[in-house]
Amino acid sequence: MSEPRVIKKYPNRRLYDTVESRYITLADIRRLVVERVDFVVIDKKSQADITRAILLQVIAEQEHSGDPVLSRDFLSQVIRSYGGQLQGVVASYLEQSLRLFGAQQREVRERVRQFAGPEATEAVAQLAQKNHQRWRTLQDDIFRTLFGNQNRARERDEEERPRDLPTQRP
Repeated sequence: MSEPRVIKKYPNRRLYDTVESRYITLADIRRLVVERVDFVVIDKKSQADITRAILLQVIAEQEHSGDPVLSRDFLSQVIRSYGGQLQGVVASYLEQSLRLFGAQQREVRERVRQFAGPEATEAVAQLAQKNHQRWRTLQDDIFRTLFGNQNRARERDEEERPRDLPTQRP
């Protein structure tokens, strides 16, 4: 396997593609991801791998423009999972779910292409959209179940706290 393509991030916040010898944008990073190009983003000053941070910026940009994929409730649940006992479980679940979703999409596309020909692409796109919606509903239900107990316990603790105690002032 070849070495990943190196993208350097300079202190002026610009990204430089060392293969194409040019500055690139987050849209170019998205294109690399879509085209399945293996790359790494290195901070020029610290030499730290900041690929995840750049990918999160791409996601934020995509979510801001157009039809978002990640619901507000989903994002809130992900934030709540950080630092908790279930952080590793949530991360593993999300990664495996997306891998399965991608594999199913590829399999369906290939079957449709074999049996119905290239004109069936629209049918595959509609099926993928339905699968995506089902996955989204399922993940929301799982997060509500996982975190609902924590939220109910927190609410119960707040309800049981005496309200008539004087406030301490420094």
